Amino acid sequence: MGASLQGLTKRYGATLALDDVTLDIPDGEVHALLGHNGAGKSTLIKCLGGGVQPTSGTIELDGRTYDGLSPRESISAGVAVIYQHLALVESLTVAENLFIGQERTRAGFVDRGAQRRLAQEALATVGAHGIDPDMKVGALPIGQRQLVEIAKALRRDARLLILDEPTAALSRAESDRLGDLVRDLASRGIAILYVTHLLGEVLKLADAATVLRNGKAVWSARRDGITRENLVAAISDGEPSASDRPLPPREDQPAALTVQGLAAPGLGPIDVSVAAGEIVACFGLIGSGRTRFFNTLFGRIRRTSGTVSIDGVPRHAAGPVSALKGGLALVPGDRLREGLFATLPALDNTVVNISRVLSRFGIRRASAERAAFDRVSTRLSLRPALPELPAGRFSGGNQQKILLGRWMNDIARTRVLLLDDPTQGVDVGARRDIYDAVKALAAERGIGVLVATNEAEEVIDLAHRCLIFEQGTVVAEYDVATTSADQLLAVVHDTAPDTHIIDPSEGHSR
Repeated sequence: MGASLQGLTKRYGATLALDDVTLDIPDGEVHALLGHNGAGKSTLIKCLGGGVQPTSGTIELDGRTYDGLSPRESISAGVAVIYQHLALVESLTVAENLFIGQERTRAGFVDRGAQRRLAQEALATVGAHGIDPDMKVGALPIGQRQLVEIAKALRRDARLLILDEPTAALSRAESDRLGDLVRDLASRGIAILYVTHLLGEVLKLADAATVLRNGKAVWSARRDGITRENLVAAISDGEPSASDRPLPPREDQPAALTVQGLAAPGLGPIDVSVAAGEIVACFGLIGSGRTRFFNTLFGRIRRTSGTVSIDGVPRHAAGPVSALKGGLALVPGDRLREGLFATLPALDNTVVNISRVLSRFGIRRASAERAAFDRVSTRLSLRPALPELPAGRFSGGNQQKILLGRWMNDIARTRVLLLDDPTQGVDVGARRDIYDAVKALAAERGIGVLVATNEAEEVIDLAHRCLIFEQGTVVAEYDVATTSADQLLAVVHDTAPDTHIIDPSEGHSR
């Protein structure tokens, strides 16, 4: 079957989300799709999935040409889209999810036994033999949920499989297993469009790759022509791929954050000190405790012992509101569920924490709020810089900028900023914008920054110091200026157990 897009264009008023895109995805091939957040990747996926109607151009599937697709036509034509936020019902069992809308019946009743048997067969096609069809999907770790979603697509005879940032929430071991599955599916003749921002995945998996920029397909190559250098140059339009190293904080800077003997269920004890203007990375695999550490600092998890001081003032474990009042802010890893108000405008999301300060006699001042938004959007290179556009309408990287901007304005009283997996699902260009903004925030305002990540390159690009997390404790510390990414990876993979039972508080991590 495969798919062929010819001159696909989507216009929203004066904005071209897709601009004359031509793309071929033959049977049995993995075609990687890359580009900045906002480059047009999501619009292209939605055109194939039937959620968006192109303004012009055609889509050819299984020898039939369409000017546009409805969701039903897309499914009937063998297209299956596995979105980053999975379309599963967590309160239903695995079998019920696989057959939702297509239930097997007997004498007018759902034949649960038949569904269970067929579910086991479908799960076997993706190597998920260990998943119990009777388990509730909500009880499964994210890697197994993704296998359920893929099994569901194959059960419906999908012949074009679209994977949207499929490893964004997976551990390294789970990502490797998914990569093996992708190559296996391609060997069975399934065409795969693999949307990612991780260059290593492209180099490992892709038979071909295309880069979108400003809605245009600006670069394409077959396997022999795909190199890291070519990908970075195409995505960033020749701009450098990484920011300069952060300026070291002054040696006489006081501690912005002091943690002594901090412990909670599954965590600690931990002793950490972060100087004003210092960026410290908390590096470890999924389940290592880095996210639990952040949630305990912020008061989302009650600590059982230990002290936390901000600018030398002890802060009690009274919850997130108390943490915010004390100058400690958290940018959570799951921006859609835990951070953004997706239906509210970008401006409201940016100034929600300072609207009372900007108001006069209890009445919001639109001009003051707009000025605050404009300063933050300029600093973060928000695209598009439209204050009234709902936050949920922005691309992933720009959503992260909006959330980060909430704590970057000059009025916020932030003294310590916790960034949990700040570039999850974010492309090369948006990463650079975020890194530059965080470095400036630390250097210019003396804010202490803690960054939780499982990307060694992120540690090297962003941090001054690195703490290695394993099983809820800090097991090592490194000066980033004298450490390589390979050294950090070797440490966590040599010391950390490979587990696939993910703590719910760590489940969003990459």
